[in-house]
Amino acid sequence: MPLKIIPDEDKPSVAIEIPLEKPLPDYDLEELRLPTPRDVDSVLVSQGFRDLVDDARGVLMEILCAHHKSITDNPGGFTDMHLNPEIAHPMEITQLTGAICTQDVIYRPGLWIVLKDNHVPPNQGLSPALLERVKQDAHEFVRRMDLA
Repeated sequence: MPLKIIPDEDKPSVAIEIPLEKPLPDYDLEELRLPTPRDVDSVLVSQGFRDLVDDARGVLMEILCAHHKSITDNPGGFTDMHLNPEIAHPMEITQLTGAICTQDVIYRPGLWIVLKDNHVPPNQGLSPALLERVKQDAHEFVRRMDLA
C-alpha cells in the first residue's frame, strides 16, 4: 500500500495519506479506481465512507492510546483514553477526513490524517524516533482496518 507519511518540518505535526486500494464491502465501497476527482467526491460524501471515517477514528485512538496507558490497573480490557481535559495526551488527532489520492492517472478515495505531538515545541518538527513510531502506528492502523 502506498502509504505516505508527510512530516511538517517546522511544526510538531505529521500528515498521513492512505489511498484505498481494495474494495470495502462492509462500507459499500466497491469501486475505488475512478477516472476523475469529481467521481471521488461522490464516494467521500457517501454514508459508507462516513462510517469508515468514524470507525477509523476509534481504531486510531486505540492505537495512539496504547503508547500512553494509565498507570492504574485496567482488568476490564477497556482502553483508558484519558478523556480528562486536564491530562494532555501526547499525540492528538487534529484531522481525519477523506482525501482524493492520485496514482498515475487514476484517482482513489483515501484517508487523510494529521497528528500533532503536544509535547514538542510549536516551532519544532518531530524527531526521527517519533516519525518512526507514527509510521509503525500507521501500518498497524492499515492492518487493523484491513485496508491493504
